[in-house]
Amino acid sequence: MGLRIAIVNSSSFGKYFPEHIERLKALGEVARCDFPATIGGKSLAEALLGYNIIIASVKPYFSREFFQYKDHTLLIARHGIGVDNIHLPSAAEKGVIVTKVTPWVEREAVAELAVALLLDILRLTHEARRAVYKSRWAERARFVGFEIKHKTVGIIGIGNIGSRVAEILRHGFGANTIAYDPYLSPETIRSRAAEPVELDDLLRQSDIISLNASLNEGNYHMLSHREFALMKQGVFLVNTARGELIDEDALVAALETGKVAAIGMDVVEGEPIDGEHRLLKYPNVLVVPHIAAYTRESLRLMGEKVVQDVERVARGEMPEDVVVP
Repeated sequence: MGLRIAIVNSSSFGKYFPEHIERLKALGEVARCDFPATIGGKSLAEALLGYNIIIASVKPYFSREFFQYKDHTLLIARHGIGVDNIHLPSAAEKGVIVTKVTPWVEREAVAELAVALLLDILRLTHEARRAVYKSRWAERARFVGFEIKHKTVGIIGIGNIGSRVAEILRHGFGANTIAYDPYLSPETIRSRAAEPVELDDLLRQSDIISLNASLNEGNYHMLSHREFALMKQGVFLVNTARGELIDEDALVAALETGKVAAIGMDVVEGEPIDGEHRLLKYPNVLVVPHIAAYTRESLRLMGEKVVQDVERVARGEMPEDVVVP
């Protein structure tokens, strides 16, 4: 059976490393497909009929309905480490192999962006830059920020990326790092440069909170009105995980009261967003367009992993980092 490969909404795949596209073309037909993030499962399935290999970005959703209407599919290879946009039980029922990028591939890139966003919102660098461009150098006394040293940083999810964020902030900046992760033992959390605490304690104690948890059915809107009420007044937040972890209504309320001093976000619920999004009216909200993994080092390794997955399936072999089966 000839391979027909659809690259879905993954604009970075093959852009900087065109050799990845050439290797796929050696296996069969390759097409780039772009769909709205909210496209329905049936419509998505109908648009991808005949493609037996799918290289998938973070959106759209490959829902139960998608698998009901999709014809035979050999592989869905995520060009990323999260698989929350794929209904894995349906994939298993249909015998579709689902793979993801090996987590360490994105580790440095995502952790470093989390720290970059944190430094930006603490030191007001993007606002200060804007002042210079508007000939307002004299306003420099307005840009008084905070240091990380001796601050308590709460890491929510101290797995692959959260552990690197903890290492950087503890050993590089002298922060007091604490972490909540219900899937890890206290000993493991301590070995990852943080003191284990319960979520409520983390929210009460932290001057800075970094969200690094993977999204699952149990933690949708894990930070909502109750959780923001527990936080310190003037807390700083960074989210490089998933926008759906934060209840946006609760975040807006916390921004209005000053409970949240500032937030840096690489992800937003319902992304992509446009310039009219309500969060963008707040000068203390810094949003970048889901670029955490966008370093040349990370993209090269991510692309290599995806291409290897397709090549192995083409040879009748099982790829590495298989989520399903």
